[in-house]
Amino acid sequence: MFQLTALYNHPEDAAAFDKHYDEVHAPLAKKIPGLQRFTVSRPAAGPDGAQPPYHLVAVLEFPDASAFQAGMGGAEGQAAVADLDNFAGAGVTLLTGPTNQV
Repeated sequence: MFQLTALYNHPEDAAAFDKHYDEVHAPLAKKIPGLQRFTVSRPAAGPDGAQPPYHLVAVLEFPDASAFQAGMGGAEGQAAVADLDNFAGAGVTLLTGPTNQV
């Protein structure tokens, strides 16, 4: 498997961010060819009540690096990347790499 993890910083307007993410961005991402699994997490406060470091964590899984490159390089992948400017103004960190089950 090959994975893309998106770590979204806390936005100024969480409600607007979540609305755009759920109604626009996630549907765009779901159309990426080769995507096998797509999960989203909105981390809760830690045991001490501290705010988590990220507002939202998304994980997209592809069968391998070639499928990832093809999917993200295609029109659907490029549309999802271009959409980041529309809602992720607080910043997003993108991490990619192969995954292994342990």
